Amino acid sequence: MNRKVMGMKIAVLGAESTGKSTLVQSLTQALQAAGTPCIAISEFLREWCDLHQRTPRPDEQARIAHEQTRRIGAASGPVVVTDTTALITAIYSDLLFQDTSLYPDALDDLRTFTHVLVTGLDLPWVADGHQRDSPEGQQAFHQRLQSVLQEHNIRYSMVWGTGPLRLEAALRIVHPDHKADDGQAAEQYARWLGRCEKCSDATCEHQLFRSLLAG
Repeated sequence: MNRKVMGMKIAVLGAESTGKSTLVQSLTQALQAAGTPCIAISEFLREWCDLHQRTPRPDEQARIAHEQTRRIGAASGPVVVTDTTALITAIYSDLLFQDTSLYPDALDDLRTFTHVLVTGLDLPWVADGHQRDSPEGQQAFHQRLQSVLQEHNIRYSMVWGTGPLRLEAALRIVHPDHKADDGQAAEQYARWLGRCEKCSDATCEHQLFRSLLAG
């Protein structure tokens, strides 16, 4: 096993209906197939909503965030891939209830990760009962997530693509020795730190949304 992946923690973050859970599953399986012992941590917020058949109240947000962090901390293995971190709950608490108290702990936890992957908005939005809000809510969350990461100088990588292309993009980021199957995923992600409103890269997310709005 490559020593560069030993002790690696990978966080997959993103708005609703952006393929986080699918990416976590496929990335874990791909790493395992490559001979890297890997464990996946599921999203406790989704589990909580399924159990209670509703979204959490303001007073329930902190427990959910802490439980997500606890489960990640209790995981053992050379590589841990987690479907969200406490930051997701912190952002929901901020957007829905104007409560920013969960940010400090969530950000401190996120700084312990080797890689932070943010799923792009290139997949179609799909309704899922109380689990999802709307395409507008998805957009608002996506923008807030990136703002928080940038404001706190946390490096992250955007992951784009459908089907195997998204997995290829993620593997290129997290696995030092990965070789793409077909070479089509090279432009599917960009590593960012800070804002880039004046970016001239045609594959940049900002350029993509400008094109979509112009159309």
